[in-house]
Amino acid sequence: MAEQQSAFYKAFKKELLEPLKNYLLKNNETIAVAESVTSGLLQLAFGTIKDASCFYQGGITAYNLGQKCRHLLVEPVHAAACDCISQNVANEMAMHVCTLFRSNWGLSITGYAAPVEKTNEVFAYCSIAYNKSIVFAEKIVPQHTEPSEIQLEYAHKLLQHLGYCMHNIKNVKAPSIKNS
Repeated sequence: MAEQQSAFYKAFKKELLEPLKNYLLKNNETIAVAESVTSGLLQLAFGTIKDASCFYQGGITAYNLGQKCRHLLVEPVHAAACDCISQNVANEMAMHVCTLFRSNWGLSITGYAAPVEKTNEVFAYCSIAYNKSIVFAEKIVPQHTEPSEIQLEYAHKLLQHLGYCMHNIKNVKAPSIKNS
């Protein structure tokens, strides 16, 4: 338990979250999250930031096909064919969470934190939407092997990518975000 707790704090340390908060507040922008494989970790991370209600609109954890289609308007035929794990599904989740929560930024992630019957591979697709466009999309293959560590790794990487996107979108000098 203590080992997992230290991994959580490492993944969501102040040096990673504060620059995101500062960017959003400075630019009067908001963010929302749609996640499945991270099971609410991104929502937890944003919820722990001081003054989160000034920029964090909220999030949704949609774990199965029915909920992704109903709440995030994921196209059901494609989603069923790929077990809801594809770059297209992640893109749709990011775009629609912006609409659902009326936010400028939308983060999404869908994937596997442990091997399943259909595949022995562990990976996730993430997307970042900004003002109705996908500005970042990537397949993440984790380095960790334990499911809880993999979930933390996914969340950490997506938050890092968000920082880079924010820095590049408006060419605003954001504090650097260190890899850890």
